[in-house]
Amino acid sequence: MNSSRHTMPELSQLIALFYDQPEKLGQFEEVTAEQTPPPFRQLLAHNEHMTVTVEKFHGCHVDVKVLETRNEGNFYSRKILLTRQRDGNVVQYGIVRLNCDYLDEAPANEIKSERIPLGRVLIEHNVLREVQLTSLWQVQPAEELRQLMALQPNETVYGRTALIYCNGEPAVELLEIVTRD
Repeated sequence: MNSSRHTMPELSQLIALFYDQPEKLGQFEEVTAEQTPPPFRQLLAHNEHMTVTVEKFHGCHVDVKVLETRNEGNFYSRKILLTRQRDGNVVQYGIVRLNCDYLDEAPANEIKSERIPLGRVLIEHNVLREVQLTSLWQVQPAEELRQLMALQPNETVYGRTALIYCNGEPAVELLEIVTRD
């Protein structure tokens, strides 16, 4: 990576894109890979695209469902769900913040079309990319997240913050929370 500047996704900043209070999404506690139980560790503790990881884990392709978007200058942000194609079940919740300055127009427009998961777009457009896991999180979901992910009351899930460098630049900040099944 020879990025012109170093960026780290800040959990609070990503959540603040769509929530006026972090507690409206859930309670987050940073954990290590060793503290992350299976299968969450397998799903989160790596430097790979989550699209590919959840598709491999669930044995089918996933679709993206965009819940909300924001456009601010050169930044496009969205709150999303990834769902299994075979049954429509939610396998991931995410918040994505994309700096469009670091992507060519074609992949940026395809991401903004909201039809294909971000990871799949980057792969199909052969964008030189590097995924960097920054933190793992134990999450006690608030009501909205429980409903979106069809979780039981008091069910704990896990997530991660990550950064995707595209062509050596910090282009995508991510919060990704996955389900157990």
